[in-house]
Amino acid sequence: MSEIPLSREQAEVFAAIESTRQNVFVTGRAGTGKSTLLNHLSWHTSKQIVIAAPTGVAALNVGGQTIHSLFRLPIGVIADHVIDQSDQVRKLLNTIDTLVIDEVSMVNADLMDAIDRSLRQARQRPHDTFGGVQIVLFGDPYQLAPVPGDSDERAYFADTYRSMWFFDARVWQQAELRIFELTEIHRQHDADFKHMLNAVRHGQVTAEIGGALNAAGARPAPSEGVITLATRNDAVNRINAAALQRLSGRPLTAKAEITGDFGGRTFPADEVLELKVGAQVMFLRNDSNHQDGGQRWVNGSIGTVTKVDSTVYVDIDGDTHEVEPTVWEKFKYSYNPLTKKLKKDVVAEFTQFPLRLAWAVTIHKSQGATYERAIVDLGSRVFSPGQTYVALSRLTSLEGLYLARPLRPSDIIVDENVQRFMQGERAALATEEIPRT
Repeated sequence: MSEIPLSREQAEVFAAIESTRQNVFVTGRAGTGKSTLLNHLSWHTSKQIVIAAPTGVAALNVGGQTIHSLFRLPIGVIADHVIDQSDQVRKLLNTIDTLVIDEVSMVNADLMDAIDRSLRQARQRPHDTFGGVQIVLFGDPYQLAPVPGDSDERAYFADTYRSMWFFDARVWQQAELRIFELTEIHRQHDADFKHMLNAVRHGQVTAEIGGALNAAGARPAPSEGVITLATRNDAVNRINAAALQRLSGRPLTAKAEITGDFGGRTFPADEVLELKVGAQVMFLRNDSNHQDGGQRWVNGSIGTVTKVDSTVYVDIDGDTHEVEPTVWEKFKYSYNPLTKKLKKDVVAEFTQFPLRLAWAVTIHKSQGATYERAIVDLGSRVFSPGQTYVALSRLTSLEGLYLARPLRPSDIIVDENVQRFMQGERAALATEEIPRT
């Protein structure tokens, strides 16, 4: 597996995680290499590490397990209900040195407190936060928010917590959390565009910045090689279905092979993928099988299907590549009584071409991907904080931006709780760095 070397900034964070027992939150703007650092940590740590994520797809993407499945927690608000733990779960939780949680911005405060209680209980260390386990969090609260449940759940959070966010969990009143904000952007290289994205991220878009984004995005979009990022699933499905139908020839159907228990419908790619020659597709994974170690495509690369046989041939920027089905593995951690160490087993496999029709994709599903050109379609309105930032920050440059409609001030939504936490933490960090005389 070819590996991306760490930048100096990433190496410093890795050293802090590896050489201390501090709880760490790794954050940073889109494109600062959080995923690269997490991948490096999972391969190179000397600690007994477990990687978890709030959703099935997020767990698959990082080779981890969902939080609920790892801790055997019930879905919904856990509050002060008794947490049942089998002997097996207790042994597993006793073996962990470091718990890594990816996409932590989607974890709510109640779940964060339940993780704390579970670890204290299993490890019989009731007075130690997280039962003495080191917690390492990855994510960007400016991009993804926790999803509110029904009205009862929302009322519970309003009564119990300052907000739903993970950083307002009770455990942080006792536990220290050291923040590392990665600042070096690897996705965009143009200083002006980086400045504009930062303004969108923090809700500080001036009339001048808004005007510059709208002027750039007003050019007519090319008819090919550009993806539409839309707010709603139905819009995406409509665009993709209509574009596929316009192509001549019969569709070829690739059905995924699924072994083991995948649980629910959280598949990382389409269970049934329909393709035609000429279809615009997006890659859902980085290329890891190339003989010379180079990557022919990355997650988010856009191409055109040129031939469909037992495998699929895709043209990316004038080069045609044969694409074979890939295997996503679902992992489960367990305790090995012989070695007294953690074991990570494959419990299910999903095999499918790492492709999705890509005339359009939802902004939510574009998370983590990089595009050279995209049409950003915000529909009638933006309905969640960070949505506009996620969409715009997928692009490598302002030249690749095409707007389906001009941006409006109401499209720039930043959650006030995120601002409070991130700005408060930044102030605390600044005071921490003042040399003591």
